[in-house]
Amino acid sequence: MPKVVVIGGGPAGMMAAITAAESGNEVLIIEKMPSFGRKLLITGKGRCNITSSLYMSEFIKNTPGNGKFLYSVFQNYTNTDIIEFLKKQGLDVKEERGNRIFPVTDKSIDVLNCFINRMKELNISYKLNTTVEKILVQNDDVTAVRTNTEMIKADKVILATGGKSYPLTGSTGDGYKIAKSLGHTVTPIKPSLVPLEVYEKEQCQKLQGLSLRNVGIKIVDTNKKKTIYEDFGEMIFTHFGISGPTILSGSAHLVRYKDIEYLLKNKYITLTLDLKPALSEEQLDDRILRDFKEVKNKQFKHSLDKLLPQKMIPLIIELSGIDEEKRVNEITKEERKTIIKLLKNFTVTIKDFRPVEEAIITSGGIDIKEINPKTMESKLIKGLYFAGEIIDVDAYTGGFNLQIAYSTGYTAGM
Repeated sequence: MPKVVVIGGGPAGMMAAITAAESGNEVLIIEKMPSFGRKLLITGKGRCNITSSLYMSEFIKNTPGNGKFLYSVFQNYTNTDIIEFLKKQGLDVKEERGNRIFPVTDKSIDVLNCFINRMKELNISYKLNTTVEKILVQNDDVTAVRTNTEMIKADKVILATGGKSYPLTGSTGDGYKIAKSLGHTVTPIKPSLVPLEVYEKEQCQKLQGLSLRNVGIKIVDTNKKKTIYEDFGEMIFTHFGISGPTILSGSAHLVRYKDIEYLLKNKYITLTLDLKPALSEEQLDDRILRDFKEVKNKQFKHSLDKLLPQKMIPLIIELSGIDEEKRVNEITKEERKTIIKLLKNFTVTIKDFRPVEEAIITSGGIDIKEINPKTMESKLIKGLYFAGEIIDVDAYTGGFNLQIAYSTGYTAGM
């Protein structure tokens, strides 16, 4: 029986181990943490957004980081396959808005247990609390794995150690070092699906914790007058800037945008919020006039309660430059225009990404040019395979990154 060693016990590693065992191999899985699937447990705020219900062809469109490379693996193992796998293990799923698939129990531990139970059924051996230091190679062919305690012979090795995001879960970039020592190229490691810092920090601090539901966002390169990303949905203000689903997805576009470091440093990247995307400027003006009519003798500072969240009112008044004590019936048409402009184009300048440790996933990794897209085998070393986030691929939120883990893990395991 060929001996397969899988390094890394996240979703990609577990899927690879299960598939290799089902194909009749003797499998050992090595994980440096005390338990499997640490990062899986925190996905989807602890509920685990398993995958998306979109067609697999849409998955590539939702993978801004080298999506086309995944064409074969997405055919090999689909969203239907992972749902089927979980059902066989006794876990049903449900669909929520945005095509997101969750376990019916809303607990990521139940998803993890499906993997662990299947590994037990297949008698897959494992070593926890064990660090792999080196993969040994002879004549460009894998021969063994050296851990911090012993040498383990191997016919094939699957490297699935994850990226550099959430290091407390075990993904600290070890796999990159191992791959580099074997001659592989690692493209620059950057944070993706990550909150953004802004230059107008004080403004955001005043709004800290405020979550906005149905807003339009637009990220623009003002140097080229080019829209990089547009979205609609939820965002939140933080002590350093902005976060939330729309912002995280926007960061995935931004991280791969040409000359991004230069543009951020020179204040060329702005984010504009449309706080009232359902209304045109004319409709918004009518709406403001109606609100003002109801409170015409009140001061300006008491006139925006229906229009804005309480926390936002003082800042909008400050930015409008209109005296807060002014009576509503004295506000001019020009001043109303200023209010409309603020509500339809609330703009901040993006300064930087938050650190990679705070990112949901990593952008960058093992160069895809050095991996066979049909098998996930290294083009440089025979018997070495890659799976999951260690590869230079990354997608938006919505279950796409986990699907990449299963699909690449399955293909490597095959």
